[in-house]
Amino acid sequence: MVVQWVKTEWTKQSRGAPGATRRNAVPVGFALPHLMPAVHEVRLEEWNDFEPVWSKESTEIDRIALTLREDDDVLSVQLQDTMHATPRRWNRPSPVRLARGEWVRWQLNHRWQRPRDGGYNYLLTTLNLAYGSPRDAKVFLGTPTRHVDEQTYLR
Repeated sequence: MVVQWVKTEWTKQSRGAPGATRRNAVPVGFALPHLMPAVHEVRLEEWNDFEPVWSKESTEIDRIALTLREDDDVLSVQLQDTMHATPRRWNRPSPVRLARGEWVRWQLNHRWQRPRDGGYNYLLTTLNLAYGSPRDAKVFLGTPTRHVDEQTYLR
């Protein structure tokens, strides 16, 4: 299994043009550095001109943010909403079931107020998860087998 978290963060400056144009061009999936099982995280932040920054890869899956259950070569995937920010999601989608060779893209967005100045930060979290060993490092550049879009309008 390969997990790729893509986290894009911005402020009000990137809510309207021309900042929103740049933000909306940010990818939600990246080519993998290798095909071995791993957890990768890529951060894209407005204050760094949305340049991708890869964190150190891991083999540990965050069991708080992600619930996985494997049964008879089918993987059940449930992304948890662990952010203490708006909007709170009380009705969540059912877990996604993947067969080997399939992958899911699951997206959530949030907004929270900064205590230091009262401004707002925004975050789009994208989970790309491939079950089994992907055959192509560009797997997350294509169309997912399953797509769960929990994005909502953020004021």
